[in-house]
Amino acid sequence: MSAPRVLVFAGSARRASLNKALSRVAAESARKAGLEVTWVDLRDFPIPLYDGDLEAEQGIPEHARRLRQLLDEHQGLIVVSPEYNGFITPLIKNTLDWISRPDGDIDGLASFRNKIALVMSASPGAFGGIRSLALIRQLLSQLGVTVLPEQLSVPRAHQAFNENGELQDDKLASRLDTMTQRLTQVLRHWP
Repeated sequence: MSAPRVLVFAGSARRASLNKALSRVAAESARKAGLEVTWVDLRDFPIPLYDGDLEAEQGIPEHARRLRQLLDEHQGLIVVSPEYNGFITPLIKNTLDWISRPDGDIDGLASFRNKIALVMSASPGAFGGIRSLALIRQLLSQLGVTVLPEQLSVPRAHQAFNENGELQDDKLASRLDTMTQRLTQVLRHWP
């Protein structure tokens, strides 16, 4: 039996994003847990702000189609959601809005159904971006994704990673590994 595939991304385009750093750590943890991982940087998939007129005139942007195709090829997701003013980022919302649009005969929500996800966040603040997690969980669930109850928020994230990009706090690292192991178990037994 081949390893389940998981798509990993952060809702930040910034090169030095703390959430991107966490997504890389999560991707490595998922690999160690036995998953086949595809890590993507949303910066490499520029998509215009959703506009119904643009969609009617030009259709779904090519980068949104490419992301949907990637989503179709994976059974799981790890979404790392930064927190902007206590909310998810415009980048992650816009990306998911475009991917979930119907495209000809393609049902936009079909790509999300039967997917299993983990959500996590990192922030320089004391709460670790935790307010965004309830919102990204809600959005993914609305799209048809089953989001596992385990979640991770990394507070004071500007101090959380060592020079190799790994989590310095052994408890956080262990918690992340437990989460990705759980994701692996669920995906191996998922329909």
